[in-house]
Amino acid sequence: MKRTFFLLSVLFLATSCDDSSSVSGPTTSSSYTFVACEGNFGASDGTVYVIDEHGNTSNIGSLGDVVQSVEVSGDKLFVIVNNSHRIMVYDISETGISEPGIEIQTGNSSPREMVVLNNKVYFTNWNTQDVKVLNLVTYQLESPLLLSGLPEDIITDGDYLYVSMPNLALYDQNLGSNVVKIDPESMSVLETYDVGLGPESLLILNDEIYIARKNYSTDWYTTYYGSSKISNGSVTSLDYGAGVACGGSILVSNNTVYRTYDGGVAPLDASSLEINAMGRIGSYGSSIYHAESIDGLIWLGLTDNTVRVMNSAGAEVGFYSVGAYPGDFAVWNNQNQ
Repeated sequence: MKRTFFLLSVLFLATSCDDSSSVSGPTTSSSYTFVACEGNFGASDGTVYVIDEHGNTSNIGSLGDVVQSVEVSGDKLFVIVNNSHRIMVYDISETGISEPGIEIQTGNSSPREMVVLNNKVYFTNWNTQDVKVLNLVTYQLESPLLLSGLPEDIITDGDYLYVSMPNLALYDQNLGSNVVKIDPESMSVLETYDVGLGPESLLILNDEIYIARKNYSTDWYTTYYGSSKISNGSVTSLDYGAGVACGGSILVSNNTVYRTYDGGVAPLDASSLEINAMGRIGSYGSSIYHAESIDGLIWLGLTDNTVRVMNSAGAEVGFYSVGAYPGDFAVWNNQNQ
């Protein structure tokens, strides 16, 4: 579940549904949306679904155990396969992706999220508790940055990296509370911000960092949600408490920050971080697994193995059948047109 900070550009308003892995209609497209489908537990059937500008769907096939995240940079698609401990790299063109791609083993690291900056992929890892670096010139891993806890999300403002640290130990109740600022040149931590328990998803808007937080009771039965913001080095945090029907995704639409909330997405007050329940759009119950904003549209990955697309009024304008647990999106647009 994630988060999302990819190249966001044109898509389409056409509604589509295609249960097969074959493509019908036009075989070229000037844009593709890639959907990371984690797969079923223990089945090693994680995959990436591909949606073209005409509404056709296809998939790459089984990539391994838990397809965690996808990222697009230039004409490259990067796919993290978490429990298979590898990154796959594919070339993208108007005809789709070129297989079989390049496979980079990460050494039993349990890779999670990634960001591309200056021809390098920076990605977080649970087992090794570090940020690793994949050099896109040599396709070799460079020296990692070790951290005191388990890193999850990673974003960049173009100069620095920001990493959330929700866990102190593997599978604790999200007892970590830090977001760290990293210099990618020296691979060192410049600042550590205590933002409250369980920081997971991150985003940047107007030079401010927004954080979606989540932690659990000692018996795991109760979930607590919160949001935080880092602005000019100062931290603002708000805990929503137990029983709030909040989700883990945080996104920007029309220059407003939203949280997944009560079966849809609802705006956050930029100052107080309160959720505006009356502003919620969408009504999908507890099935939202991930949400992102792409070119003014809200893309939702649902636990019924579908992707739904809403406009700003909450009307559904797209529907696609995909693989199990769609948890991340990335977009490619042809820059050569």
